[in-house]
Amino acid sequence: MDKKIVLVDGNSIAYRAFFALPLLNNDKGVHTNAIYGFTMILNRIIEQEKPSHILVAFDAGKTTFRHSTFSEYKGGRQKTPPELSEQFPFLRELLDAYKVARYELENYEADDIIGTLSLQAEKEGFEVKIISGDKDLTQLASEKVTVDITKKGITDVDSYTPEFIQEKYGIPPERIIDMKGLMGDNSDNIPGVPGVGEKTALKLLQEFNTLEELLNSIDKVSGKKLKEKLEEHKDQAIMSKELATIYREAPVEIKISELEYKGYDGDQLIKLYKELGFNSLLDKIEGNQQNEDKPLEEISYQVVNEIKEEMLATDTSLIVEVLEESYHKADIQGIALSNEKGNFYISTKLALESKAFQEWAQDKEKKKTVFDAKKSIVALKWKGIDLQGIDFDCLIASYILNPSDSTGDIAAIAKGKGITDVKSDESVYGKGAKQSIPDEENLSEHLVRKAVSLTKLKELFIQELNENEQFELFTDLEMPLSLILADMEFLGITVDVDRLKSMGEELKEHLQELEQKIYELAGEEFNINSPKQLGVILFEKLQLTVYKKTKTGYSTSADILEKLAKEHEIIEYILHYRQIGKLQSTYIDGLLKVVHEDTCKVHTRFQQALTQTGRLSSTDPNLQNIPIRLEEGRKIRQAFVPSNKEWYIFAADYSQIELRVLAHIANDENLIDAFTNDLDIHTKTAMDVFHVNEEEVTSNMRRQAKAVNFGIVYGISDFGLSQNLGITRKEAGHFIERYFASFPGVKEYMEEIVEDARQKGYVSTLLHRRRYIPEITARNFNVRSFAERTAMNTPIQGSAADIIKKAMIDMAERLNAEKLQTKLLLQVHDELIFEAPEEEIEILKKIVPEVMENAISLKVPLKVDYEYGKTWYDAK
Repeated sequence: MDKKIVLVDGNSIAYRAFFALPLLNNDKGVHTNAIYGFTMILNRIIEQEKPSHILVAFDAGKTTFRHSTFSEYKGGRQKTPPELSEQFPFLRELLDAYKVARYELENYEADDIIGTLSLQAEKEGFEVKIISGDKDLTQLASEKVTVDITKKGITDVDSYTPEFIQEKYGIPPERIIDMKGLMGDNSDNIPGVPGVGEKTALKLLQEFNTLEELLNSIDKVSGKKLKEKLEEHKDQAIMSKELATIYREAPVEIKISELEYKGYDGDQLIKLYKELGFNSLLDKIEGNQQNEDKPLEEISYQVVNEIKEEMLATDTSLIVEVLEESYHKADIQGIALSNEKGNFYISTKLALESKAFQEWAQDKEKKKTVFDAKKSIVALKWKGIDLQGIDFDCLIASYILNPSDSTGDIAAIAKGKGITDVKSDESVYGKGAKQSIPDEENLSEHLVRKAVSLTKLKELFIQELNENEQFELFTDLEMPLSLILADMEFLGITVDVDRLKSMGEELKEHLQELEQKIYELAGEEFNINSPKQLGVILFEKLQLTVYKKTKTGYSTSADILEKLAKEHEIIEYILHYRQIGKLQSTYIDGLLKVVHEDTCKVHTRFQQALTQTGRLSSTDPNLQNIPIRLEEGRKIRQAFVPSNKEWYIFAADYSQIELRVLAHIANDENLIDAFTNDLDIHTKTAMDVFHVNEEEVTSNMRRQAKAVNFGIVYGISDFGLSQNLGITRKEAGHFIERYFASFPGVKEYMEEIVEDARQKGYVSTLLHRRRYIPEITARNFNVRSFAERTAMNTPIQGSAADIIKKAMIDMAERLNAEKLQTKLLLQVHDELIFEAPEEEIEILKKIVPEVMENAISLKVPLKVDYEYGKTWYDAK
């Protein structure tokens, strides 16, 4: 076997990785960017160099034998960032898992260890490769020693051989130390000769060969000033050369025979990768069976021809396989069960025809673990089976534990937890147009493996949820909510299709009117929807101010057009044209496409495991984003009606819930006092900020106060506020200062929550929902500022989201307890929408505010407003 040793400068590569990659955190808030970069380099070394022996050398401490020669050696170096320092113990763990030798030696640097071992290895006939980011080590290059110096990032390297060094500098490797003696080294605080740079040093060495020969022949040097400098700093030059010289006879006790590389410890590495959150690297571990192409561990299961009672035990992991994103009326590909009795695959046809399966599915006492309860319930409900008894949803548990991971794939989540005996859906079904259902043998095995993985995940998730104090958030909030959302989705909301079509015709006419007006103001016809043609009209023909150009022409984005609004009348019409056009395409045509042909309803899907704040979002159609600031948009709500013509739509929404949550969290006396006494919070803010009495508050003052109140919730900056209010940044800054002076508790909260996020790596809501914010310690100002604003607003937005979720659960229980026919149809941010018979309206007026206002106890009262009418539009 060829003998090849790789010697790695551990500190240098760790620093290089740290500064080359953005700050990363694992789910416990530990920084991992240096470890990740180091791992990538280590993998590349092992794959490309295929070393027979390997060692990573580290500096043992700040003081070395060189400090006795020059106490200021390396004195100018900045302190190691704590974000990097905390990663070194993990780097050592990483090397132990890789079974890569590591070594450090008191009073010596990593360079000296590498220099000593490379010399020994050369003598023993090894090919030697040195890896570092520090060019000092290039002095070690020889016929058998190559020094790879990392350049930009972590993968770009220059290989320093004697030939390369001769070509680059015009001197052999052994003269690198003479060059350093002359020019010094700022990074190591080696002084050299003042005023002598690399160019001059190399010119002198090419003429005089060594530093000593040069200093003995100063009279032959051309240039009076240079002669004087060399004469004056002779001793300093000699000392500098000595400091730069790598010591190759260090008392290194580790023997080269101990550095043999035989491969990593798979189990140890898997454990560490999991702890660090290196999910992508898990796939690459040999023997870990993470690779989809490798055979998975054998699994025993039964393809069921007849469903027997004993298969349908309690505590069963259940897979109801639906591939379509929209699971309303979608096909079910198959069903899998895993429990103490065994693993079973049941064809959809058999399950739907089996009375035993239906009774088991609908039995509340038979507990089931699923992945996406809502999807499983709705898919089966369309087939006539009312799935009950779900007590654990692995998708929801995964989302609570890691809200930034929005993957919907069991295999990806399982791999993150070290469960490797399940393939990804994409590898089984394909993707996009190539997606297809495999034969029963492959399909049944895949579904069973998914079911088995749920059982394993459940145990791990319960442990983690308890550790994070999030088990109650899971059991008391998110799990019951998923069942309520399933009912809401299946129920749907009725659409008056004729009214919607009529509105579409009205909008078309309006668009044509706007079109003609725009043509009239432009003096010609053109394609208003073409940014290129619009740009020519606005900036060449009408000569409006050009704010921004793109590769294809002028920018005509909404923010640019808003800046131009005062320059020409045409802008107002173009903006209105775009708004009406979007209403037409997205909300009229879009809604008509998704009205269910059998029910005449739209069945939106509520995304429960998507947003990092915990807010729900809806899709197909998105009923939370119907634009209501525009009257034409608001009117679209006229098309949403009760399922029974005699019934009403009842809508209730929280008043200023986020500001009330802020008052509670910040514990600000002024805010608490305002809400406790039911004052108009925007008027109160205007009074405090402008130092005026209530009767002196103008509408403009109140508008500005409102912008600040809501801006504070979102961590607004002076720039953001200036844009919102159309004032200067300086004025906005003064406004925010006056706000914080009036509400000091809010300022204190903002400062404390940011610091808390820096320490923990995450922030929490009142109900312990977490959002991890690794960017909070980023060096980039803009990235860090965004993270700080996120830290400020997430506990507020997230707590508000938790409160309305709790209100939904409490309302469902109350409606059931009161035996009412009223049904909850939608949740839109801070609003709940019901349909109800006329005789229940008076009851709702009492119980809806009562339940919603008591969903959680805060230091300020929650307030709920309600309206009702024959359409959703009339209810607001």
